[in-house]
Amino acid sequence: MQKWDDTIAQCGNVYAYSWYLDVVHPGWGALVEDDYQVVMPLTGGKKFGVEYLYQPYFVQQLGVFSTSSVDAEKTEEFLKAIPSNYRFAEIRLNEGNAFMESREGVEYHRNVLLDLNRDYETIKENYHQNTKRNLTKAENNNLQIVDTVIPYHVVALFRDNRGVDIEKWGDAEYNVMTHLATIAKSKGKAFILGVTEKGVGELLCAAIFMKANGRVTFLFSGLSHKGKEKQAMTYLIDQTIQRYANQPFTFDFEGSDDDNLARFYLGFGGAEVKYPSYTCNRLSALGKGLLKLWKKLK
Repeated sequence: MQKWDDTIAQCGNVYAYSWYLDVVHPGWGALVEDDYQVVMPLTGGKKFGVEYLYQPYFVQQLGVFSTSSVDAEKTEEFLKAIPSNYRFAEIRLNEGNAFMESREGVEYHRNVLLDLNRDYETIKENYHQNTKRNLTKAENNNLQIVDTVIPYHVVALFRDNRGVDIEKWGDAEYNVMTHLATIAKSKGKAFILGVTEKGVGELLCAAIFMKANGRVTFLFSGLSHKGKEKQAMTYLIDQTIQRYANQPFTFDFEGSDDDNLARFYLGFGGAEVKYPSYTCNRLSALGKGLLKLWKKLK
């Protein structure tokens, strides 16, 4: 898959590398044009005998990637080339994929990006006042960054806290994240940071960051109740921004459509960027009924 990864290195995102897709969606397919100059991953599955395309967990954006710009015509060309055996599609494309305004089946989602290629003090000046207050609280809580955290620690911290309310995630999903972070670290495409109190070993928060294609991506994190009280996540993100300030990186907060999370991310002075999702339904009346049943069972 060297040609594929060479193209993704030029114009894609970390989610589209072959090794990443191999972990989150084994057996993925693709549309390829002009000797890998334009590519589109296809992540398919099968339910009730119906083949469909869907977005794998831990993958924010896929879609069409090209060494030249992807205009609405090119996006449409690739969507029309999706094999007819996929009777239904519910996928998210990337921020570089253009659409005609009148295109049916397209909705837009929110991401937050922060340009790190400035000195830290300039970046911090643009923090919202509430973020600055929370950071001051965090700095008064005797916190420190630790870089000895392993993927399992982050997953366990999430699972024991926010994960308690996510019933649809089980061992399979958490094992994917642990394996993904391990593979990415081995390739130099990820790093993991955590926060503890000085002199105390208890992990208050931790995060897995992808580092590829000019972006530091806030992929997955865990936060304890005590960590929330001590503003440990604000401290962790600020410390990461400090580490990569004045370097040609963009901090990718990876969302969110959740207003509260978006407000927290935007508090670091980033900008809202939209990316599209695409839904296509080629099902018969019976198939549509099965689809509704499946969604209720999810």
